[in-house]
Amino acid sequence: MKGRRVVVTGMGAVTPIGNDTESFWNSVKEGRCGFTPITAFDTAEYKVKLAAEVKDYDPTQSMDKKAAKRMERFAQFAVTAAGEAIRNAGIDPAAEDPYRFGCAIGSGVGSLQVVEREHSRLLERGPSKVGPLMVPLMISNMAAGNVSIAYGLKGKNINVVTACATGTHCIGEAFRSVQYGEADVMVAGGAEAAITPLGISGFTMLTALSTSEDPAACSLPFDARRSGFVMGEGAGIVVLEELEHARARGAKILAELRGYGTSADAFHITSPAEDGEGAARSMLNAIEDAGIAPEEVDYINAHGTGTHYNDLFETRAIKLAFKEHAYKLKINSTKSMTGHLLGAAGAVEFITCVRELQEGWLHPTVGLKETEEELDLDYCREGYSGNIRYALSDSLGFGGHNASLIIGKYEG
Repeated sequence: MKGRRVVVTGMGAVTPIGNDTESFWNSVKEGRCGFTPITAFDTAEYKVKLAAEVKDYDPTQSMDKKAAKRMERFAQFAVTAAGEAIRNAGIDPAAEDPYRFGCAIGSGVGSLQVVEREHSRLLERGPSKVGPLMVPLMISNMAAGNVSIAYGLKGKNINVVTACATGTHCIGEAFRSVQYGEADVMVAGGAEAAITPLGISGFTMLTALSTSEDPAACSLPFDARRSGFVMGEGAGIVVLEELEHARARGAKILAELRGYGTSADAFHITSPAEDGEGAARSMLNAIEDAGIAPEEVDYINAHGTGTHYNDLFETRAIKLAFKEHAYKLKINSTKSMTGHLLGAAGAVEFITCVRELQEGWLHPTVGLKETEEELDLDYCREGYSGNIRYALSDSLGFGGHNASLIIGKYEG
C-alpha cells in the first residue's frame, strides 16, 4: 500500500430496507428483503412487477423544501446519505479547510424521471416548454454537485460513471485522492433512482430483470433458480479520511481502506468475460495494492446480481484469482436483500462490509437453496460468525468495468 493511510470514519445510507445506516444494518441482520410491487408507475403492461423501492422517504427531513425541489430523486438520496455520513463521522465541514474536503459521488444513470417528464412535455407542448432546469436536474454529476453545495465542500469533486461499478470506483478514486495528498477528507459513494417506465423497460428488454412476482424468490444470487436481478434504488456514502487527520480530531475509526484495484474486460457491452479474467485481475490488483496475500482475504461481498452469466463468470473469476483458497472464502450477495442499486450498489455493499468487519458476522445470501454446475463455493447459505480481518468488495459494470476494494479492520 502506497502513500498515506486512509480510514473510514462515517457512513450514511438510503436503501430499500432502511433509510439510514442503522435501520439498513438491522434489516440485513434480520435477513429482510425490500422487494414489493412497483408503486412508482402502473405496471399493468409490464412484464416486471417487482422492484426494491426506497420506502417512506421524505427529502425535507434532511434538506429544505426549496433545495429538494431543485434536485431529482437520486440527488436527494445522495444529499441525505452524505449528511448522515458527515454527522456519523463527527466532522464539521465548516471547521475544516474546505479546499481539502472533497467529494466523489457517482450515479450510473442520473435522472430518467426528468428525461421522461420533459420528453413528454416536448411532444405535447413544444420545445419552448421544456423545463429550463432539465439538464442540471438530469445529469449524473449532480449528486456530487448538490452534496458539495449542501455541505460546503470545495475540494476535489468528481463523478465516476461506470454503470454498476460506479459506487465502488468513486470510493476507490476518493481513496486515491486522500492517499496521495489531494485531500484530507472525501465523502464518496453512489446514488441511483432508476425505477421508472423507461428504466424498467430498458433492462427488461435486455432480459436482465427477474419477472418473478414472488418477493421471496425474485432476487436469487448464485441459486440455480436465478432468473435476473431486481431493480433497486438508494444511496450509500462514506467519509474517507487520512489517518493522522482522523486521529488529530479524535474521530472514531470504523475500518481501514487498504486497497483498490480496477480492470476492464474488453469483451462485451453487457456480459462479463466468460473466463473471469478481467474481474480476477481487478481483485488481484486490489490485493497487491493492499500489500497482503490472497490467502489473507477472508470474505468477498460479491457483485452477485442473480443473472445467470454474472454469477457463473464471477465464480470463475474468484477461482482464477484465489486458486484453492477460493474454497475457503466466505462469499455473499447483499443484492439478495436490496436488489441491484446500479450505481449505488457498490457503495451500499462497502458499508455492509464495514459493519460485518465490526461485528464479526457475515450475512447469508438470502433465498439461496441450491447451486448448480460450477457454482461450488461457499456462498453463505447461513450467517457466519468469526474473525474477519480482510473483506473484498467486488463490482462489475456493463461495458466491462471492474472495481475491487480491500477493507480491513483498523488495527492502529
